[in-house]
Amino acid sequence: MAGVAFAQGASTPLEAVTVEGLRGTSTESATGPVPGYVATRSASATKTDTPLIATPASIAVIGAEQIRDQNAQTLSEALRYAPGVRSEQFGSNSRLDFYTIRGFKADDTGLYLDGLQLFSTAFANFRVDPFLLERVEVLRGPASVLFGGTSPGGLVNLVSKKPLEEPFRYVEVGGGSYSRIYTNFDLSGPVDADRHWLYRLTGTLRGSDTQVDFARDDRFAIAPSFTYRPDASTSLTVLSSFQLDQSNTVGGFLPYDGTVRRTAIGGVFTRIPDRLFVSDLGIDRFQRQQAFLGYQFEHRVDDVWTLRQNVRYSYLDVSDERLYGAGYANPFGNAGRTELARFNFRTTPRVNLFTTDNQVEAKVDTGPLRHTILAGIDYKYYHLDDNQAFSLGPNLAIFAPNYRQTVAPASPYLVARTSLDQVGFYLQDQVRFGRFVLSLSGRGDVASAETRNRLTFARATREDTFFSGKVGLLYESEIGISPYATYSNSFTPVAGTNASGALFRPETGEEIEVGAKFQPAGWNTFATVSAFELRRNNVQTVDPTNIFNQVQTGQQKSTGMEFQLVSQPVEGLKVVGAYTVFDLRVTKDNDPTILGRTPVAIPQDFGSLYADYTFQGGVLRGFGFGAGVRYVGSSFATATNSLKVPDHVLMDASIHYDWDNWRLQANAQNLLDRRFVASCSDANSCFYGDRRRVNASLSYRW
Repeated sequence: MAGVAFAQGASTPLEAVTVEGLRGTSTESATGPVPGYVATRSASATKTDTPLIATPASIAVIGAEQIRDQNAQTLSEALRYAPGVRSEQFGSNSRLDFYTIRGFKADDTGLYLDGLQLFSTAFANFRVDPFLLERVEVLRGPASVLFGGTSPGGLVNLVSKKPLEEPFRYVEVGGGSYSRIYTNFDLSGPVDADRHWLYRLTGTLRGSDTQVDFARDDRFAIAPSFTYRPDASTSLTVLSSFQLDQSNTVGGFLPYDGTVRRTAIGGVFTRIPDRLFVSDLGIDRFQRQQAFLGYQFEHRVDDVWTLRQNVRYSYLDVSDERLYGAGYANPFGNAGRTELARFNFRTTPRVNLFTTDNQVEAKVDTGPLRHTILAGIDYKYYHLDDNQAFSLGPNLAIFAPNYRQTVAPASPYLVARTSLDQVGFYLQDQVRFGRFVLSLSGRGDVASAETRNRLTFARATREDTFFSGKVGLLYESEIGISPYATYSNSFTPVAGTNASGALFRPETGEEIEVGAKFQPAGWNTFATVSAFELRRNNVQTVDPTNIFNQVQTGQQKSTGMEFQLVSQPVEGLKVVGAYTVFDLRVTKDNDPTILGRTPVAIPQDFGSLYADYTFQGGVLRGFGFGAGVRYVGSSFATATNSLKVPDHVLMDASIHYDWDNWRLQANAQNLLDRRFVASCSDANSCFYGDRRRVNASLSYRW
């Protein structure tokens, strides 16, 4: 199990500010440790340190303690109990994190680290180990007004662990199912007596098999950081990390008949084993090298003005080659379904990404109006060297596989260089008048893209301008209920070219949302309910004049509701619950057979409940246990909705014991070891979910 160290005290180097309402009374930092499970502040929706109860937006905060208790070893696992988010969409996966927000894909343009985007495309995907994180925040709904090109469903902002003022040291060892063994460490504190210099060194090392034969899940990650604080008004924090991942093919791309439902395979009515390795040992490999280097600078000029600059350079180098399943090699006649057809795919993308965000914040009063004004300029430069190759592969006998076959070398079909420049100017005013909070935001973006095809020597360029806006109104009542309403829009860059060789236009989105937040005084509880209508425009659809081309004439609409509860009602008890239900439909498409249908692999309702209790006294003092249940509704395996993937319910459990500075913990996910299909993207591409996994760890902090 991957435990997560957490510590009390703010990780932000600046002194705590006592404020009220928008500047509410709290010592919790918007980017620091979450005290227990219940966060009260966040910066992901506004880029300012703002109470959640006074923010007219849907935000879920998952702190390091919750990540530790639930044994989340990936970002996908950390998002399991969050509202609006469907993670692990493609089942067991040791290479990538997949998730949708409000029904729309968000793992490519909707992943941020410390407020700066980790843009992903063309199989070049960043992945951050959750042990390196202080908190994971989910902002639901369009967020382009402050963050530029993002998914219309929302974004996930990862907040790094930062240097602490007080000495903190943590080490952990553990292991469990599939021969997993690992160690984590987290060291932090001041360097000098005056605490002008602070440091933190966090890392993890693991080796592991997986539920799929021959597939590994190995990682080394280390994150050094330091803070220089010459005075109480100025700080500079340098953040860096390096991560090396090595893995193999972990299942997937299997036929609907034989996974979702039994079928006759070689005369036997059965299912394909979920441990089946569909690739070949002679070629299969996955390696990702990833590095970050950047800084966060903040200077408080006076009680009114604050200046900030966040900068990061990100590097990614992926080498990925494998055989994928392509349906039964002999699908006609049940007695003949003994082999899978396969194809060989190779990709070696390399990414250089530079991002910076420059902000000026001012707190001013104009008569009865209290303003928190934010103005900023952010910039992103993304460069991708992409190489993709393909060949047909040999068939694989399902029950007598040969993993040392001759595989034809993959032939390149795409060798290209892509660059993207995007600069955005934004302005936000959070205005409090009485108990009302009005949030007004506007942004202008200029984005230019260029693609050079090194096989055909073709070159395509495009420049777009876009205006994003958001308006939200919230009423903060005396009894701790805050109803709110918002309108916002977004844009999302789209990779690829159309039939004429021109780059695709950005997708756009717009949303209306109403909701209410509940944070009663004296209760350590935060609850939200929201209803939304969200449209996604410029969706790619098949060209009616040429089925091999795509045109951007499609539209999809998602209408739904979300519920969330995070509570620590009594000492020792922690509870999180969420439920999401929406109706996602194709509202425009050139294919009339899918109009009004639901896109594949998207369940339209899912929910979860998790509770953890630790005895506070008596002979059982320090002993605790936790239990969780996750429900994922049915989804469709075909665009016409002719095939359905059934719903599933999974159970999680944990036990733990704390004494002195030691902690012993054991976790089980999918406790009842249910075999299930997470989703299918078509009739020949279905993905098994994670089976039962049990892990235990021993940690010590001092």
